[in-house]
Amino acid sequence: MALEIIVLAAGMGKRMHSDLPKVLHPVANEPMLFHVLRTANSLNPVKIHVVLGHQSQKVAAAIEELPEGLRQKLVLSIQSEQLGTAHAVMQALPNVTANNEVIVLYGDTPLTPKVDLEHLLEALKFNTMTLLTATVDNPFGYGRIIRNEAGRIECIVEEKDATQEQKAIKEINTGMIATTSDVLKEFLVQIKNDNAQGEYYLTDLVGLLVKAGRAVGLVNATNPDLLAGVNNKLQLSVVERLYQKQQAERCMMDGLTLADPARFDLRGELTFGHDCFIDTNVIIEGKVVLGNNVSIGTGCVLKDVTIGDRSVISPYTIMEKSELKEHTTIGPFARLRPGNVLENEVHVGNFVEVKNSHIGEGTKSGHLTYIGDSDIGGGTNIGAGTITCNYDGANKHRTTIGKNVFIGSDTQLVAPVTVEDGATIGAGTTVTRTVPANALYITRAQPRTLPNYKRPTKKKKA
Repeated sequence: MALEIIVLAAGMGKRMHSDLPKVLHPVANEPMLFHVLRTANSLNPVKIHVVLGHQSQKVAAAIEELPEGLRQKLVLSIQSEQLGTAHAVMQALPNVTANNEVIVLYGDTPLTPKVDLEHLLEALKFNTMTLLTATVDNPFGYGRIIRNEAGRIECIVEEKDATQEQKAIKEINTGMIATTSDVLKEFLVQIKNDNAQGEYYLTDLVGLLVKAGRAVGLVNATNPDLLAGVNNKLQLSVVERLYQKQQAERCMMDGLTLADPARFDLRGELTFGHDCFIDTNVIIEGKVVLGNNVSIGTGCVLKDVTIGDRSVISPYTIMEKSELKEHTTIGPFARLRPGNVLENEVHVGNFVEVKNSHIGEGTKSGHLTYIGDSDIGGGTNIGAGTITCNYDGANKHRTTIGKNVFIGSDTQLVAPVTVEDGATIGAGTTVTRTVPANALYITRAQPRTLPNYKRPTKKKKA
C-alpha cells in the first residue's frame, strides 16, 4: 500500500485583505503552500494532490517555481465552488489510486510537523482513520472533539454549531487525517451540508465512521502552536516568528552564535563553520555559506553568498550572489551586487558598491567608490570617489586594473580601459586610454585665479 497526500489549497482568504491567494502569502520569504508541500514530500508519497480554487491560475503558476523532482509528484485538481473541506477532498479522489493510504493536509498550515504525520500513519495500522488533535488554552474557532464515556471519539462539532458546553472543550480538531482512498470514496458521498455554513465538512467523516462501527484513532499533536492555520495577517506574523524561532534554535544547537535569536531571520539555507557570530537584525536569503570564525554585523542582508574563514562583514552591508575568500573585510554600509569574486584579504569599505567584478588578493577600496564589471589584480589601492564608468548607455564594458596599482581619489575609469601593473593614477584623473606599467597618469585642468570676481545676482522685480 503506497501513500498519497491531498493538500487543500482552494480557500479565498477574505480575512487576508489581499489580492494574493492566501496560500501564496510568504513565511520566510516562501509561499505557505510550499512549506506544506515540502513536508508532504518528506514522507515519500507516490503522489501529492493539490486542490486549487480561488485564483487557481496564480497558484498553479507559482507551483511551477518548485524543484522539478517535487513538481513531478504533484497532481492538481480544481474546486470550482468552495463548498467545504469534504467537497474539496472529493475533487482529488478521482486521481487517487484505490486502496492507498491518504493523508489530508492544509495549504495554510505551513509549520505542520513531519513527526505528527508519521504518528498518524503509525496509528492507522490499528484504525480505519486517524485524526490529529491538539489541546489548546483558547479553542475558539476550532472544531471540538466530542468523546464518549470510554474516551473514544464520537464526533467533531464545529464552533458555529457547538453548544456552550461543547465550546468549553479544549481538545480541538486540526483537520489533518490519515485513512485510505477506499474509505474516502465510500464515506465522503454520505456527508450532508445541513449545518450553519451550508458546507460539506470533512470532520463529519468521523461521526459516519463511528456510526458504522469503524475505529477512529486520535493522535495528540507534539506542539499545538505549530499547527496554527493562517487566516489573517496577524496570524501570519505569529507563524513567521514561530518559524524563525525554530530556525534560530536549530542553528544555535549546531554551534552558531546569535546575538539575539529573536532578531534573526533565516529565509533560505544557512551553512556555517565553527565560531561564527551573527549580530542582531541580520537577514539570510537563498543559500548562504559561512566558513570558520566569520562575523556578521548588525543589519546585514546576505543572499546567495559564500564567505570564507576569518572574514568580517561590518554593519548594514548588503551582499548578493558573490563569493568572498578568506579574511575579507566588508563594510559598513557596503553593497556587493551579483557576480563578484573577492580573493583573500580584500577590503571593501563604507559606501563602496561592487558589481560583477573579480578583485585580487589584498586589494583595498576604502570608501565612496563604484567598481563595476572590473578585473583588479592583487595589492592595488583604490582611492575614495573612484568610479568605473562601465555603461555607455547601451552596453557594459570591462575595466582591467593590474597588480600593485595606486588609484588616487576622484578618478573616473572610462571602460573599456586597462591600467597595467604598478601604475599610479593621480587624484582627479579621467582615464580614457591604457596606462602603461609603472607610469604616472594624470589629467588636470590648468588652474586659474580671477581676482575681484563678482557672482551673478538676481535682478530686482519692478
